[in-house]
Amino acid sequence: MTITSFLILLLVAGICGAIGQAIVGYNRGGCLASIALGFIGALLGGWLARELGLHEILSVRIGETSYPIVWSVIGAALFVAILSLFTRRWVR
Repeated sequence: MTITSFLILLLVAGICGAIGQAIVGYNRGGCLASIALGFIGALLGGWLARELGLHEILSVRIGETSYPIVWSVIGAALFVAILSLFTRRWVR
């Protein structure tokens, strides 16, 4: 994997993580949190799709890596929803 394809992969993961956060409506963290959520979402969503026997709806091939966009967004939204249940919101 080249540096350019790695940076593009980080960008796509960040966008997917940000969309997952926007769906749930829970925005904590910045760009690095969105990138991490995108990768966690890809793992969680891909695992969930395999367990349910679903196909990849939309995947982007970056270098030699295939990145599932739809399952990444769904997985990120699920992960953020679970995180938001366990964290308290501070009200001033």
